Amino acid sequence: MSRFFTKTLEELEPYVPGEQPQNQKYIKLNTNENPYPPSPWVKEVLTADEADKLRLYSDPTCKTLVDALSARYDLEPDQIMLGNGSDEVLAFAVRAFCDENTPLVFPDVTYGCYPIWASLNRISTKIIPLEEDFSIDPTKYYNAGGTIVLANPNAPTGMALTRDQMEGILKNNQENVVIVDEAYVDFGAESCLNLIPYYDNLVVVQTFSKSHNLAGARVGYAMAQASLIEDLNRIKFSFHPYNINRLSMLAAAASIQDVAYFRNCCEKIIRTREETAKTLKEMGLEVLPSKANFLFARTDRILGADLYKSLKARGVLVRHFGKPRTAPYVRITIGTDEEMKAFLNILGDLLRGQGA
Repeated sequence: MSRFFTKTLEELEPYVPGEQPQNQKYIKLNTNENPYPPSPWVKEVLTADEADKLRLYSDPTCKTLVDALSARYDLEPDQIMLGNGSDEVLAFAVRAFCDENTPLVFPDVTYGCYPIWASLNRISTKIIPLEEDFSIDPTKYYNAGGTIVLANPNAPTGMALTRDQMEGILKNNQENVVIVDEAYVDFGAESCLNLIPYYDNLVVVQTFSKSHNLAGARVGYAMAQASLIEDLNRIKFSFHPYNINRLSMLAAAASIQDVAYFRNCCEKIIRTREETAKTLKEMGLEVLPSKANFLFARTDRILGADLYKSLKARGVLVRHFGKPRTAPYVRITIGTDEEMKAFLNILGDLLRGQGA
């Protein structure tokens, strides 16, 4: 770092994104992208005329997309706030609802950006270990004394709490905000959306990156009672008022309206996930129960880091997290049936080479 970098952030360790290789073609199962293209409706709205309008600033209120989300989820427009990916929405929420007296509360194994945002904003944290089987005990979050953020399904495990379990956390933290990061909820978990009318401390965050096939568009959104959305917009308009570009807004609005295509893609991914999990177990791997578009798996025959490296050498990218609890595992994004068949064949050959 330079001699000018602020001393208050010398210990900051930035998030390391999954690899996005440009120089080699891989079976890419490492960043939880949707393997299917966006809705055909998206291509219809990305016209040359709209491209010409890129000379103009985008609408800071994001009205077109807010209205589409409002109709889709039966919410009022003032209950929705847009962000440049759900990462920005979550970062705004941490800034809005935490301070020197209100720590950020989250599990020890979860999305890696949570502790980074706390560190960036010089906010203290309260970290609650997962159970031995990587599940979350919701009662350990009762009366937590801080702003809670829970990925549900969790990452990188894919395991999920039920809506009733999440409601228990909300009921027992009524003096603090509970942020539910639902990036993967559409792949089989229960959303907390229908709890919004009953809890003024609930913020539900979703994204277009996973189940809506638009990771490259960078659009996420928060849904909550209007007072919480007003808080988030105060942060947004203090930091990044034109945070959604014109084309991404159009693409996301078209995508959210094509419900049939969305459901079809999710159903295909769920079916492929279950078939892949079954095959992995038959091959002797331990696979955590997943409600996401990925699987978290391990084998005693090869270390997680070595498995990641060996698969990469054979043209398959998965994700490995080197911290002690997660080091034995790799996270495997669910691709197309053809991609998963190729991955399983390569994995089988690799394991046979290990004497399995």
